[in-house]
Amino acid sequence: MGTKSQKQFNRENLLSQGVALLMRQGYHGTGLKEILDAVQIPKGSFYNYFGSKERFAAEVIQHYIEPFIRQLDGHLQNQDGDALAAIKRYFDELIAALEQGNFQGGCLLGNLMGEVGDTSDLCRASLQEAVRRYRDLLMQGLLTAQRQGTVRTDKPAEAMADLLVNAWQGALLRMKIEQSSEPLKQCCNDLLGDYFKT
Repeated sequence: MGTKSQKQFNRENLLSQGVALLMRQGYHGTGLKEILDAVQIPKGSFYNYFGSKERFAAEVIQHYIEPFIRQLDGHLQNQDGDALAAIKRYFDELIAALEQGNFQGGCLLGNLMGEVGDTSDLCRASLQEAVRRYRDLLMQGLLTAQRQGTVRTDKPAEAMADLLVNAWQGALLRMKIEQSSEPLKQCCNDLLGDYFKT
């Protein structure tokens, strides 16, 4: 394995480990030594990859959202003429995964919004970017559903996508304290199964 590919491999490992640790312990509860020990990289090397813990967290946020973007996009690309049903299937998959994980973690974005969203400009900008990308993809799906006649057209798709993201984040917090998927199911049923429909 060449130097460049080894560096990329190490970087990916650091980001993946960062997702796991920040999800479990939060930003302030996770030390650099813990991250580096988990991937067996010397402490001095960390700064060759990210420069600071804050920069690392900002990149972890983008690393975290990427699989969700791909998963949602996959559903929207294979919608078989029903974009609203594709969005529902996507959220059903998320709910099933959270149930399998016994409601642990929730959403790293929501967790970090509460922890560092108002104290780190760098992390706040990364959170905003991740939420915007996610919201924009949902908006594209809802726009398609509007054209297909399954979603109401008296509300802008962007506003409905914002509402869905906001409600989902709140439902994830309720899920954690209730240890139940009911808040998530209620969010999806009330919005995707009722309020958004024509």
